[in-house]
Amino acid sequence: MSATQVLDEINRRLLAELHADPRLGMAELARRVGMSAPAVTERVQRLIEAGVITGFRVEVDPAALGLPVAAFVRVRPTAGQLIRIIALAESLPQVSECHRITGEDCVLVKVHAAEIGELERTLDQFLLYGQTVTSIVVSTPVPPRPLPVSPPVGSAEPAVGRRRRAGSPV
Repeated sequence: MSATQVLDEINRRLLAELHADPRLGMAELARRVGMSAPAVTERVQRLIEAGVITGFRVEVDPAALGLPVAAFVRVRPTAGQLIRIIALAESLPQVSECHRITGEDCVLVKVHAAEIGELERTLDQFLLYGQTVTSIVVSTPVPPRPLPVSPPVGSAEPAVGRRRRAGSPV
């Protein structure tokens, strides 16, 4: 089933409700959209199978975990080191995100640390494979938020991007 077929008006309403409260039970979700719980459960399952819903997660304040320092690190690999940089990012629990990007740098990682010294030690590991440019986060005026579930203005069909990996924002 294509994404266009999956994202009808009812499924968009389901997604909007789940964005607002991912902990909703199927009975409450069904009540909110005016359907039966089994019908809603089936629709949500189809959205999962189609890769539209990629996960349900809890957001935790990193500072509450003792990781108040956050930084975005752009990494420019030396020749042949890109795979090692990605493998390193996957292996480090301090890395919460890793993206392949365009431009002079190839990788963007988000790192969390307890203090600047720990951030420095993490950066030193990336320096084995390339150059880094680091920006420390001082505030987050627009925190991560759900993408809009309504079709783009002026579009006859909904815009659906590439399928995201499990654990990435819905």
